[in-house]
Amino acid sequence: MRVLLVGINYAPDLIGVAKYNTELCESLSAGGHEVRVITAPPYYPAWKTPPGFSNSYFRSRHIDGVRVTRTPIYVPGHPSGAKRLIHHASFALSSAVPVLIDALSWRPDVMVAVAPSLMSAAFVSLVARRVGAKSWLHVQDFEVDAAFDLGLLRNYSLRKWMLRAEAAILKSFDHVSTISEAMLLRLVIKGLAPNKALEVRNWIDTSAICPDSRMTKYRRKLKLGEGDIVALYSGTMSNKQALNLVIEAAIGLEQGHPHIHFILAGEGPHKLKLEQMAAGHSNIHFLGLQPNESFNELMATADFHLIPQKAEAADLVLPSKLGAIFASARPVIAMAEEGTGLAAEVTGAGIVIPPGDSSALEVAICQLSEAPALRQHYGDEGRKRALDRWDRRTIVRRWAEVMAGESNSTENEESGSAGANDNVALPVEDAVRAP
Repeated sequence: MRVLLVGINYAPDLIGVAKYNTELCESLSAGGHEVRVITAPPYYPAWKTPPGFSNSYFRSRHIDGVRVTRTPIYVPGHPSGAKRLIHHASFALSSAVPVLIDALSWRPDVMVAVAPSLMSAAFVSLVARRVGAKSWLHVQDFEVDAAFDLGLLRNYSLRKWMLRAEAAILKSFDHVSTISEAMLLRLVIKGLAPNKALEVRNWIDTSAICPDSRMTKYRRKLKLGEGDIVALYSGTMSNKQALNLVIEAAIGLEQGHPHIHFILAGEGPHKLKLEQMAAGHSNIHFLGLQPNESFNELMATADFHLIPQKAEAADLVLPSKLGAIFASARPVIAMAEEGTGLAAEVTGAGIVIPPGDSSALEVAICQLSEAPALRQHYGDEGRKRALDRWDRRTIVRRWAEVMAGESNSTENEESGSAGANDNVALPVEDAVRAP
């Protein structure tokens, strides 16, 4: 099978959508498929492109069995709503020619677009139809909803126009997948036919992320002992995460609970502001983005993890970090409204509290800090869920099987013959969703 993936994020970026695009393509390549990627230079989450990439634009190189072509994009230093639109538009424009060239000269069996960015996805669908390839859109984030619900964009007329464009793009693909049941339902609400909507959740390598000792190099570096409790946030530091609530909770607990420490690890446009808020408080610690080889040790440092969230972000995305938290056998405190996908995932393996409530966060932190048996129970349940629902090998293998089945069905249609894989796509949710 020949697979052409078009997505704005790819390695060497370490977190977010880049991680899953990269692991999908490398897994497909390792499985014997030919894979090409058209992507942008690395820039996330620091919103800064490393020097040296401008010399390699439009040049292809092989990375771990995958042919990767990078195109230039506009990267704003301080990404506002309008600047993000320009950012995504620049990738849609710069990637169009390489997409067309690869589609016409290489003739892929499946063309996969990843949202974000939805702008570039529209052209992928159009070209796939022209060359007879199956088109697949994978939605990691409802970027239109997020932009307006989080206040990055505010014009009502613009929202109506963008939602109409989004609906048209969704309907133009043969298959549209997303990462949670709640997001799957949102696709159907947006008008996508249920037989086109599939769940392909983000995965975790459960052999690489596994239970380990909490006494790590990070505790030694920060001079934290066995009796200290660590609440950890790891990931992007941007507007959507509402990390100011973690800082507020940490400040509120500093005097009465000096043994509780907060570690915020990662990068993002709000990091400087958060560091300024935390200045002078010895129970708040910041780390940079950690390399892959240290990620399991970072996760093990925590007694429990934090997923703060604004109410407006509910079910716009299922945080990908949840799988790693579960795999590390640590409990989680997550901000989510009851009935949302995140709340359903966390219940029984952590504590769910209302979004935007720093007081509720303080209470939950105290509750877990004082209950080691409860932490153990939640951690064990989380590990079980990671193995059952989030395992990388299971999810990627089944996704590849569905893609290959669709590719074979296209060949059968063109030849007018029936094949053994004609019905592969019918039970597609069971085939893709981890058991």
